[in-house]
Amino acid sequence: MNKQIEAIIFDLDGVITDTAEFHYLAWKKLGEDLGIPFDREFNETLKGVSRTDSLERILELGDRQNDFSEAEKDELATKKNAHYVELIRNISEKDLLPGIESFLIQIKRADIKIAMASASKNALMVANALGITSYFDHIVDAATVVNSKPDPEVFLKAANAVSANPENCIGVEDAAAGVDAINAANMFSVAIGDSTILSHANVVLSSTEELELNRIIDKYFAS
Repeated sequence: MNKQIEAIIFDLDGVITDTAEFHYLAWKKLGEDLGIPFDREFNETLKGVSRTDSLERILELGDRQNDFSEAEKDELATKKNAHYVELIRNISEKDLLPGIESFLIQIKRADIKIAMASASKNALMVANALGITSYFDHIVDAATVVNSKPDPEVFLKAANAVSANPENCIGVEDAAAGVDAINAANMFSVAIGDSTILSHANVVLSSTEELELNRIIDKYFAS
């Protein structure tokens, strides 16, 4: 079967815009409220991980995983999200990472489907605020995803939503767990960031400014 590219599927945080700092501040505040301080190094382990799983990791850090009922954990996660939403209230087109809109335009002109596979339940809200919703053929609602990254479910859902064969899809991520998810979905993985952390991706770029469709296509067909 001839190789082809049917869809390019994006993560949101750290790829399209950098809301990671807002997530860090919101989780840090919740951690402090619970008497569980943590640093940026620990926060790196939360990147690409769902809200529920992130909360579990924080509670385990403070050895408090058995201190709350499931309902109370839901309340804690909701509290974190409310603070996060408050922090991103002023996000706009200026917060798109460099090169992203140009890359989206290139993909559209090539008549390749575009989807989003984010762990964030606020993905659609953020996409609307960034003014990029019209580029996307589908944005997966993270609330419908059972298994968080590194499980491939969210990428497979995105591919299915745009009627694309996962083997003919390219996934773009900035987190190690996200690259694991793309690879597990049997897609071609493009990572943005530190090559020592993301070396398991098919292609690693140092920044979003390096995203250029013809370059990615060449790497894809050479693989």
